[in-house]
Amino acid sequence: MKTIVRKLDEGSGVVILPQEMLDNLNMRVGDQFQIIETDDGVILRPVRSDDVERQMRAARDVMDQYEAALQRMAK
Repeated sequence: MKTIVRKLDEGSGVVILPQEMLDNLNMRVGDQFQIIETDDGVILRPVRSDDVERQMRAARDVMDQYEAALQRMAK
């Protein structure tokens, strides 16, 4: 995908990401990206402030799904 750096009134630039890309990354307006400069260009990496919460939710989902088996193993 391609995009254009656009100029803001105060002189700084803004990069507009296509909605499809935001959807694929599960990103919303206001989410943060980490900007990493490399020899080949720039990498934009989503910053997930709720990683621990997501991991805990995933662990709870697994425990709920296998509750009976986990209870048998705990005995």
